[in-house]
Amino acid sequence: MEQRHLGRTGLRVSRIGLGTLTWGRDTDEHDAADLLKTFWDAGGTLVDTADVYGDGEAEYLLGRLMDGLVPRRDLVISTKAGSVPDPERRVDGSRGHLLAALDASLARLGTDYVDVWHIHAYDPATPLDETLQALDIAVGSGRVRYAGVSNFCGWQLAKAATWQLAAPGTRTRLASTQMEYSLLQRGVEREVLPAAIDLGIGLLPSSPLGRGVLSGKYRGDATPSDSRGASEHLAPFVAPYLDDTASRIVDAVTTAADGLAVTTLQVALAWVRDRPGVAAPVVGARNARQLTAALSVEELSLPDEICRALDDVSAPVHRYPDHDWSTL
Repeated sequence: MEQRHLGRTGLRVSRIGLGTLTWGRDTDEHDAADLLKTFWDAGGTLVDTADVYGDGEAEYLLGRLMDGLVPRRDLVISTKAGSVPDPERRVDGSRGHLLAALDASLARLGTDYVDVWHIHAYDPATPLDETLQALDIAVGSGRVRYAGVSNFCGWQLAKAATWQLAAPGTRTRLASTQMEYSLLQRGVEREVLPAAIDLGIGLLPSSPLGRGVLSGKYRGDATPSDSRGASEHLAPFVAPYLDDTASRIVDAVTTAADGLAVTTLQVALAWVRDRPGVAAPVVGARNARQLTAALSVEELSLPDEICRALDDVSAPVHRYPDHDWSTL
């Protein structure tokens, strides 16, 4: 699999990442092992997880698989900290919480470092410089090699990245940001993606298949019994993308796929993979068969006319202040 630099750093990652959101909950150890082995055999390196996935079980399961199935040195492990299962405070970006969470992640993963460590979300109750100091301490101690953020809006990302760049050699520059991005969710193009490109931060799109909807499995009001849309805890996650707007976009992707003699999934994934500023979409497959289908996109590059057509049909509405002042 082709490798790409993560932002303006020397770290190289596979241009498709493997997500572990459902590991330890909907994905058992047998299926997780098949997924990781399939990914590794295809040349994949980037595996993304978080301390809250499966209440820690995803990290624990990944650690067990690295112990004997896939060599640790062959993987680029990305994890996150900052989300908490407390309804009163869903995010905790305090230095104490983040560093304690990192130590717990390392213990579950069975490794003494992670390649990329992300702050899971912005915490308005903690000074941003305190949150960012946790990144500096983590990298300085060797427990983390590269640092990033997740779910930061445009101004939050720009503020964090600029703060880190203000003292080169002292602070750790941000390597990446993880945000949802697909043909069904292009909100990052408003401010986040331009900021990331300008600041040399690589984008790791989550849900690049529109929470599974861009696979085409939900066309015609269908909800397969083994899909996320039929899952008790993931159905609300999928539901926002089952409207008429999404249906029109899926129809357009299907038309493009038919014309290219490929699958709807391949077209949707190739589109987001090759967008400017994207380092690696993170794919969360349910089993090895699904992952193999996603990894088959490696050989596909969409023609320019197809990209333009998909851009047009899925274009978000951006008005003030995003319009071109030269047209006024």
